[in-house]
Amino acid sequence: MPDINIEGTDGSFGAYLAVPAALPAPAIVVAQEIFGVNQVMRDVCDWLAGLGYLACCPDIFWRIEPGIQITDKTEAEWKRAFELFGLFDPNKGIEDLNAAINHLRAHSDCNGKVGSIGYCLGGKLAYMMACRTDSDCNVSYYGVGLDELLDEAGAITRPLLMHMASLDKFVPPEAQEKIRSGLSDHPQIELHVYEGQDHAFARQGGEHYDEAAATLANDRSIRFLKENLDR
Repeated sequence: MPDINIEGTDGSFGAYLAVPAALPAPAIVVAQEIFGVNQVMRDVCDWLAGLGYLACCPDIFWRIEPGIQITDKTEAEWKRAFELFGLFDPNKGIEDLNAAINHLRAHSDCNGKVGSIGYCLGGKLAYMMACRTDSDCNVSYYGVGLDELLDEAGAITRPLLMHMASLDKFVPPEAQEKIRSGLSDHPQIELHVYEGQDHAFARQGGEHYDEAAATLANDRSIRFLKENLDR
């Protein structure tokens, strides 16, 4: 599928768009990991399109460097990924993802419903989208830094599905406990913890990929998306 351009508050930026066979369809904004809109994120979009969704992954690193597409395979790429993470402004990222929501809602192939799904950095952004945007539902995979954003949970009025890895090296036990105790009773949040799993357990080809845990999480996500976007 071809890349597209989205008009944001600070300018135009690129995005990958995967289109399902049957249209119009609900749409999903895919929030990237720290490696940019790489093949992994494009594969996620293609997977979602195969399930019947218009799937769009915006380039939220465009202010730093447009078109980042690196992997998790080399030390140099990891170093660059963490540099990008350090330079990235999540508040500006949410502006871009909200612009993507508006772009998709106005798209002729969209039926008006738009959700989000995010991984790692994108998992944090999916949580923030639940707090700060009007997306119809949101899915967060092993979001980082959520313990610092719990004071925003009161603004969540639409369904949020969260996947947490119990051994996540980027979310220490004390942060996980804070997240669980702070969100477990929220009426709009469904939170699952995957025991024995590390960060990015659902990234195919990644160091910590676990097929059983990834399948379980993805099945839960599919069910959640169908419940909230297909009706």
